[in-house]
Amino acid sequence: MGPRFRLDRPTQRARELRNDPTAAEELLWSKLRNSQLGGLKFSRQMPIAGHFADFACRKAKLVVELDGSQHAEMTAADAERTRRIEAEGYRVLRFWNNELTSNMEGVLQAILSAASPSVERGPTPQPPPASGRGSE
Repeated sequence: MGPRFRLDRPTQRARELRNDPTAAEELLWSKLRNSQLGGLKFSRQMPIAGHFADFACRKAKLVVELDGSQHAEMTAADAERTRRIEAEGYRVLRFWNNELTSNMEGVLQAILSAASPSVERGPTPQPPPASGRGSE
């Protein structure tokens, strides 16, 4: 049997979004790309929970969303989107585009602060088995 292709994979849509970023996304990406911010590796337009996260750091389980003026009327939809992404174990930070352009250093510091506790903790230790070797 030949290779199986999943038609529902969001790869193509993510690629389209990466190839057509907003000015604010381009600006923030210029500061996040190539692990420039605290050595954190971010991805753009990463599919999570049926949505495309503007920026995501898998290691820190952190999503950064940039919101333009259209989001002022989308508060319920944005809240649901945040809830679904958080259900996948990610923390979501939202910034307005004008916040980014007027206070880039503050935004970068907030991202770094949000990511640092997750990264410094390292992996969560596994609980000991309930029975068997190791439970004596």
